[in-house]
Amino acid sequence: MNLYHLPSSASSILPFYTTTLPPCKTTVKAPSSRRRFTHLRQRSYGRNFKIVRCSIQEEVKFLEAGEAERLLATCITRTLHPALTLESGLEKIKDAVEELKSKPCSAKAGMYRFQIAVSPGSKALSWFCCQEPSWGVFPQFFVSTGVKNSTNKLLSFSRTRGVFGIGAAFYIKTHFCSVSADQIPFRRYQSVDSMHPMAYGLFENKSSYMFIPQIELVESDGLSILTATLAWDETSLCPYEEAFDVILCLTTALAMPAADKCLNRCVSSVLRKFNIMVDEHAQMVCKNALLLTDGCLEYMELENASLSSQFSLRLSATTTISNNMLDQSLDIGCSLRESSNINTLWASLMIEECYRLGLTYFCIAPGSRSSPLAIAATSHPMINCIACFDERSLAYHAIGYARGCHKPAVVITSSGTAVSNLLPAVVEASQDFLPLLLLTADRPPELLDTGANQAINQVNHYGSFVRHFFSLPAPTDIISTRMVLTTVDSAVYHATASPCGPVHINCSFREPLENTPQEWSENCLKGIEFWVLSGQPFTTYISSHNSFAHSNLAAVLGIIQEAQRGLLLIGAVFEEDDIYAALLLAKHLKWPVVADILSGLRLRKYKISISKPNEGILFVDHLDHALLSAEVKQWIKPDVIVQIGSRITSKRISQMLQDCFPCPYMLIDNHPSRHDPSHIITHRIHSSITQFTNWVLESCVTTHINSKWINFLCSINMMVDWEMSFLINSENSLTEPYVAYITSEALDYGSTMFVGNSMPIRDADMYANGSSMGEFICGNDTSSTSGFPLHWIQVVGNRGASGIDGLLSTAVGFAVGHNKKVVCVIGDVSFLHDTNGLALLKQRISRKQMTILVINNHGGAIFSLLPIANTAEEEILNKYFYTSHNVGIQSLCSAHSVKHVQVHTKSELQNALIKSQHEEVDCVIEVESSIDANANFHGYLRQFACQAASHAFSTISQLSVLNSLHDSRSFKIRKLESFQYRSVLDLLFSIKRDFFRNLLLNAVNFCHDRIQLNAPLTTTPIGNHHSKHYREGFVLTMHLEDGNTGIGEVAPLGAHKENLLDVKEQLQFLTHVIEGIPLHPSLPLLKGSFSNWISTNLGIPPDSLLPCVRCGLEMAILNAISAAERCTMLNLLHPHSPKEECSAKLSNVNICALLDSDGTPEEVACLAATLVEEGFTAIKLKVARRANPIQDAIVVQEIRKKIGFQVQLRADANRKWSFDNALQFGFNVKDCALQYIEEPVDDEDDIIKFCEESGLPVALDETIDNLHENPLKMLARFKHNGIVAVVIKPSFVGGFEKAALIARWAQQEGKMAVVSAAFESGLALSAYVQFSCFLEMQNAELCKIMNKEPPSPVAHGLGTYKWLKDDVTTDPICIRCDAANGFMVASVFNAAQTLTNFNINQNSIIQSFKANEVQNYQIKVDVEGATFSIYMQELGDKRNDNVVVFLHGFLGSSEDWIPVMKAMSASSRCIALDLPGHGGSKMQVDDDMNIGATLSMKVVANMLHKLFLSLTTSKVTVVGYSMGARIALYLALRCSNMVKGVVLISGSPGLDDEVKRKVRSVKDDFLACAMISNGLDLFTETWYSGELWRSLRSHPRFNQIVASRKKHHDVRALSKALSDLGTGRQPSLWEDLKHNKSSILLIVGDKDDKFKRIAHSMWSKLEDGDNDPVKHLHTMVKVPNSGHAVHIENPLHVMEFYTNENFDGKYMEGNIRSSMDLVTDGINICHAIVDRVKRNYEAIVLDFQWRTPGLTSDEERELMELSNLIATMKFITGNDCWQWNMGTNVANQPAPMAFRSNIRTITSDSASSKYHIYYDNKTIETTITTKASVTEQWINEILLAHAQDSMVVVGLDVEWRPHPIRFMINKSATLQLCIDTKGLICENRYQEN
Repeated sequence: MNLYHLPSSASSILPFYTTTLPPCKTTVKAPSSRRRFTHLRQRSYGRNFKIVRCSIQEEVKFLEAGEAERLLATCITRTLHPALTLESGLEKIKDAVEELKSKPCSAKAGMYRFQIAVSPGSKALSWFCCQEPSWGVFPQFFVSTGVKNSTNKLLSFSRTRGVFGIGAAFYIKTHFCSVSADQIPFRRYQSVDSMHPMAYGLFENKSSYMFIPQIELVESDGLSILTATLAWDETSLCPYEEAFDVILCLTTALAMPAADKCLNRCVSSVLRKFNIMVDEHAQMVCKNALLLTDGCLEYMELENASLSSQFSLRLSATTTISNNMLDQSLDIGCSLRESSNINTLWASLMIEECYRLGLTYFCIAPGSRSSPLAIAATSHPMINCIACFDERSLAYHAIGYARGCHKPAVVITSSGTAVSNLLPAVVEASQDFLPLLLLTADRPPELLDTGANQAINQVNHYGSFVRHFFSLPAPTDIISTRMVLTTVDSAVYHATASPCGPVHINCSFREPLENTPQEWSENCLKGIEFWVLSGQPFTTYISSHNSFAHSNLAAVLGIIQEAQRGLLLIGAVFEEDDIYAALLLAKHLKWPVVADILSGLRLRKYKISISKPNEGILFVDHLDHALLSAEVKQWIKPDVIVQIGSRITSKRISQMLQDCFPCPYMLIDNHPSRHDPSHIITHRIHSSITQFTNWVLESCVTTHINSKWINFLCSINMMVDWEMSFLINSENSLTEPYVAYITSEALDYGSTMFVGNSMPIRDADMYANGSSMGEFICGNDTSSTSGFPLHWIQVVGNRGASGIDGLLSTAVGFAVGHNKKVVCVIGDVSFLHDTNGLALLKQRISRKQMTILVINNHGGAIFSLLPIANTAEEEILNKYFYTSHNVGIQSLCSAHSVKHVQVHTKSELQNALIKSQHEEVDCVIEVESSIDANANFHGYLRQFACQAASHAFSTISQLSVLNSLHDSRSFKIRKLESFQYRSVLDLLFSIKRDFFRNLLLNAVNFCHDRIQLNAPLTTTPIGNHHSKHYREGFVLTMHLEDGNTGIGEVAPLGAHKENLLDVKEQLQFLTHVIEGIPLHPSLPLLKGSFSNWISTNLGIPPDSLLPCVRCGLEMAILNAISAAERCTMLNLLHPHSPKEECSAKLSNVNICALLDSDGTPEEVACLAATLVEEGFTAIKLKVARRANPIQDAIVVQEIRKKIGFQVQLRADANRKWSFDNALQFGFNVKDCALQYIEEPVDDEDDIIKFCEESGLPVALDETIDNLHENPLKMLARFKHNGIVAVVIKPSFVGGFEKAALIARWAQQEGKMAVVSAAFESGLALSAYVQFSCFLEMQNAELCKIMNKEPPSPVAHGLGTYKWLKDDVTTDPICIRCDAANGFMVASVFNAAQTLTNFNINQNSIIQSFKANEVQNYQIKVDVEGATFSIYMQELGDKRNDNVVVFLHGFLGSSEDWIPVMKAMSASSRCIALDLPGHGGSKMQVDDDMNIGATLSMKVVANMLHKLFLSLTTSKVTVVGYSMGARIALYLALRCSNMVKGVVLISGSPGLDDEVKRKVRSVKDDFLACAMISNGLDLFTETWYSGELWRSLRSHPRFNQIVASRKKHHDVRALSKALSDLGTGRQPSLWEDLKHNKSSILLIVGDKDDKFKRIAHSMWSKLEDGDNDPVKHLHTMVKVPNSGHAVHIENPLHVMEFYTNENFDGKYMEGNIRSSMDLVTDGINICHAIVDRVKRNYEAIVLDFQWRTPGLTSDEERELMELSNLIATMKFITGNDCWQWNMGTNVANQPAPMAFRSNIRTITSDSASSKYHIYYDNKTIETTITTKASVTEQWINEILLAHAQDSMVVVGLDVEWRPHPIRFMINKSATLQLCIDTKGLICENRYQEN
């Protein structure tokens, strides 16, 4: 390979034109089983392979397997920002290579790859064909991809997508395993998102010559990937600089394909320039080269390889081997001379010239006069033909083909009306600039105007609708055939030149029309000899493209640059290059983008964050419906409009553009026609979109868009989107908008949508779900090959004349031309108008399957939405406008043998769409609809969208932050504080509050607060009459930077899944991450805004917050914004609510009283009567709290007798009944007129069954508490009319946003939305009052829109205020009897005053949170001649023996762990350190030591071991991530004397193969060298572009994370850490796992496939270990919504598992170690235990440590009494355990010291197997049954501790029992306990003495 004789300039080898083939996209998935490769025949090969071997081996040197493996291991891939064109892509690569060359790498061998996304129009075959044979760089190759059994005919048919490569970075000689090429299943080429180099070669029996190209172009959907690869090896390849020089030379001198988008010239004519050897057995193989580094270069597996039998490979200037590339044409000269007559000659010339011009698809209508043309076309071996008896359908089919592949189809028809039938399609092609060539046969001139049959005047038959017309004379040998050729050339040029359109050649033919021999003179062939030999068209048209003159367009740039409210409008765009360019333009301008449904960008994988709209492209998909709002319409006034593409579907948007006049309005399109019906365009730029974008990008225009403009459009669009999505998904019936919505969701990236005119395209434009396909992506995803998401679903339609004729035929033609799966959505009238299209569909020629979605509303539904529907009579509408029909579509399909499916429901439609996408047959899906229902639903959508837009506009308009755009401080959070109020429910002992205050304030900077209750919670058992009852929680204070504050309450309920410990940890986490975060003005809209804000700004999944925490956070934020805006929360949520004090005072919320059923029926009835006297109009009674449901029914009956039927009576069973019990209750209260009963059954699947069998109305409560993903889908199960209400506890469902969604669903379904409190303080109750009023106002508006009766006021479940004896506010909530009507109400005004003037009750606050300051210090440690100065960060009490050490990953630092440490610091001493080489840690080495041996895993482990000894005397828990996890595992396995347990996040034991370690060490060393030479910035960007970080790159804080990784100061030390601590030099720990003695918790991200596999393997090794006592103390946890960096992507979910060292085996075993400060927080420990049990952590181990210095005897006694609420294990061990005597009745042993004061005795009755524990005034009765003999079981002592209403228990794990007890608490929170351990079942119940 001569690398130094390249041309100095590319111009010396550039031709004037070249081939350009459109993409061919096919996906075939093949099985991967290795078995199918055995016992099949071997193929023999010809002499060509010997020539190939000689050609290669004479000129190049192959790398040995080991050398190649090591070189490939060093491969570093760098992704550059996308380029608009192939040329600019090469320029960017050249610049990057020059930059890297200037920073020489010290490595002796290495490999770099540069990849960049370029326009999809960059075609591999075009680039291959334009390279000259004389150029001295080889190999050069083209290989087709994506098409199974590709042929040369498909190549000419423009069906081939492929790969072009040139040069070889290096060659590899390898052998394949015993396999034949026949055995390799077809595979599509590797995804373009792959970061891996591909190796190519010829498959020859069992050996292959593989090489990696230096320059490579890979085509794929939507883009092409350009790659440059360079490699050097001073011993076997070339030096460093030489490798760079070759790439620089290649990028400079490569010939570029000419810009010829319209046609693809004949490929064969280009390839014939080369000395090609054709071998039909030859195949090229490609394989991921990095797979060759797994030790398989010696014998390469073909299982993961791809083979192609269509390729061309130039190995030298004289050697080219090819297969399926040359056409099958015979000698054209002989063929012409053998023509039977002159008609045949002319017809053959025309067809051949069409083929040479790239026209290979012919649509032929039957006819006699056109016989010469038809025979010539069908006889040509490289032309594809289709026939149809209907010329109109055939012509539409042709323009569909042109729409799909952007080149003309040729239509051949007979004379007469056959020509006229083409007119509708000609009009469409003309209006929409579609190329089309019409060859119409005609009678000779002498037969015209003579009455001859089928003879009409066909001259200029289509008038101005064709771009060019030419009437050929009747064929004669007098006329030179050159005229025929130039006529065709001219016609095709006019059809494809701008403006494209139809061209008509009228062809007269005299008889004979068949192949009857007739003499003709060969003189007419003179002058075409060169044409016969060349294979090229006779005339080549060369267009001059005017470049942009900066002087002429400087004004345009100035207008764009000065725009403050710019709007980018993307109309109909059909070419992928233009779509790609429009996306790059949008990214550059950062303007809001309105994408038409035909733009190609309406359905896309791109989603912008509402909180950070400036960091991506803001697509305003719902501007059409937003403009229904008069306020929005008046406000939206862009100052500059740039429109790409001519046509806009939306009439409202067109009207808006007209209303904006006068303002600069630019239209860019590649035709000169005027598309300006309103006459408002000020700048008409005739240019391709790519040219215009390139000009703007090169001009470096900077824009300064107004943030208010962005925020308004983003928020309004989000609200309308939410509203329409909600309505469409919540509607029960199958609606036409739902068809548009779900169809767009069902499409994959290999599909395209064709939409019919009339309603389908309008529905798609308004309701297609464009963002559902995408992930949440904000900003740049630098790993993505393109730099940002580029996937889109192209949508096309016939919008030239917008008729409904020919749509099916067009769609079929489009499927042929586009070569993708097509989903066609058309109406029934359109379908009936073109039923002949089914004949074309049936033929299935050269295309993929189609799905035809026919919306059958039995008429023209669009007229029902027009004004005519309101004025015309129904009969006239039906007959003359709707054209109503009852035609059976199924019968039509059956007649054409086309599959038909009819659907009536949403689920049927979804299933049909999914099935059709996976089948290989065409299918017609008929959707039943109704004109009237469709009109009504469209009306609802418009009204609700209008309301949503107006509401959003009013809400945001009132916020002052948008009126002061430059004051960004006003809505930023300065800090978050919290106060904790805490109580012990049913307190057993008298606890001194002052004691806890003094103790804990000094210990952990918390002050306890508790509010006393008047009565126990209704969740406690009946009969509990302890003297005091309390409620506990936190009060949040959010401080804004403008000085305003917002208050929120977080009140976990013990009976629920939350506990104070977890809540406290999350709040501590939030206080750290929330500081400085801006509040977005859209937050009060409550329609996804909070979820978006949490995800984007806090960087955590919204569902990872505990429901009560999110509720309190939302409450604080809403109150903070209200305070800043000087308004109430209600005003914020509903801008039209009363703002004046006099009006606001009139707003009240009805209150439902809460009544416990504790007492006799008469007593409870008397209490109910008292409540009625107070003014309550609704009462809710707690039921299912007695022995049987009959007793509850008696209470209900007694109450109804007492209060009568005027008062609403509700019941709440809290899911405590079985279905039979609930039914028994229902039958007994059916005459009591219950308004509803909440959650009557314990199984939600029985709810509807209960409704139907009992006849009682039901309300949902607990059922809606667990709605997470897709809540509407879950709620849809409960649309039954028997479910009349939903009871919404905001703190249970997860805040106001989710509560508002549930309420909206209920109101939409005609159900009550009842807001209910969960015994919160007056603070939360005040917020709930405001929220309840908002829901009432929302419901009133909803009923008004839906023409329903105004709703009756709902009595909301806020009667829990009566339980409050104390309150956290000095101004208690005002709930009183309204003097006007005598009803008990809550004043909305007073509630607002409570929130606005909130003053905390200092008497109730006994603990306030203060954020701990992080302590920073350095510790020096000497290890093996090296001195390490380790930078440490610490949080928590230094006296705490529970020490947790955090180790970061490579490139990380101790700072990564601060949020987690903040959360854990109350219960643990948390220490994070910078590992050697990172952050602030330093390393010094003795002069006489070899630095190469100082940073091994062993050295670092010894260093850490010494460090631990200096920090604490107790064992530590080590939490490590990635590299830190590997170090932690090493410590646990080889330095375990200081390690109690380890938490491994995305960790591994290393590589278990010596060869793999050696290869990896080479890679690590090269990366280390690259870091030093290229700098940390470049290295970091490259590092995080790897596949491992794909999930992290979508994290909203990814850019900040990467920026923090660039702050390491000592790059050499960092590179040393990479090299020495990598898996290449780490000793394998796989075998050590079997001997592990520590608890291990494995945490991996659910998206991290690689480390999930590793974790599974580690788990298996641990389970196979030989250490029985600990091998069950391990677990593996997969964290959802996260990838490799789990602790960053989902930190709260990770904390849930490793907080307080929660290790487990196959069952989760929580180990809670408590020190003095936590002992005093004993109730929290109880909550933690209960919570962990409810999460199915099946065993709890509590290590309870005492430190009681300086306590008085009374205080010590109080602590011991408090300990009875805590289950303990290791505190009571050995001889201190109870000694059970199995045969005796009584075991009366002295209790341990802590229990001596209150455990009286333990008795045993062996006859009844009952054990009694007498405990103060309680008895625990334990019944034991076993599957085996009782005497064979070691009985464990059962301790019951009662915390609120749940049980906490621990079984004593005595020395002789190796397996800990597994237990659970049943979900209904009753006092039942089930212990299951080897057949032992214990049932426990609690009773009073």
